[in-house]
Amino acid sequence: MTTAPSQRAADDLLAVREQWGDLLAAIAHPPAAEWPPREARGFLEQLATDDQADDDEQPGEPVLGRLPLTIREHPAPLNLDALDAALDVERDLFDLADQVAEQVQRPIRRASADRDDPARWHYQAATSPGSRTYGLHWAAVWIEGRALGETVGEGLFEPMPARLLDRVAAVARRTRRTVECALGRDGRTTELEQPCPWCAGQLQGHTQAGGEPVVICRTGATCSAPAPLDERDRRAWRGADLVGLWSALLAEREGASP
Repeated sequence: MTTAPSQRAADDLLAVREQWGDLLAAIAHPPAAEWPPREARGFLEQLATDDQADDDEQPGEPVLGRLPLTIREHPAPLNLDALDAALDVERDLFDLADQVAEQVQRPIRRASADRDDPARWHYQAATSPGSRTYGLHWAAVWIEGRALGETVGEGLFEPMPARLLDRVAAVARRTRRTVECALGRDGRTTELEQPCPWCAGQLQGHTQAGGEPVVICRTGATCSAPAPLDERDRRAWRGADLVGLWSALLAEREGASP
């Protein structure tokens, strides 16, 4: 069944928002051909050791968990690809919100309450960043609401024309691909340097756009790891199980048994 453009746009915008913190965190770390991506590696290490200090978080900065939600000034960014991707995605969604507001948002009435309505998208001006001050998350949520036809206020928004909806879906898909490509989540397979802690077999990390990352042991069902078997009878770690794998890999590196 074909998914409507409005729902496709909503799904892609959600994926951008969910991965935005990871992308911004990646700016501060050099790119590396490793699995999991460096920003996810730090998160897993935190859960595995439960004592990692939070050296990067800055007081007063909007965060979701431990990850920043706004682009900071980076005097010397270590991952220029991640920085470029973040700037491109932010620009694309801010510009898209401007275009959507121009076509579907009712002009401001005389009342100051209407002018200051927080549901409005406020344009950038020489003296104010407008709604852009609230960051990419708000832009993505606001665009999603217009795409899904959510009713807010007293006739504040008109239905989105089909041509504009197609454009919204296209930009949302492009920004999602930009984020996932910068994070190495666009369908890659990586051979892990460290072998399986339980059988010394080859571990492979797999990512796929819009899917859940997974690590598999190529030994097969004879591997004694406490992990479920996938459809090809290989031990596979997904979701919370990855923390257990990562703990075992850390223990191996420190000379202990899993």
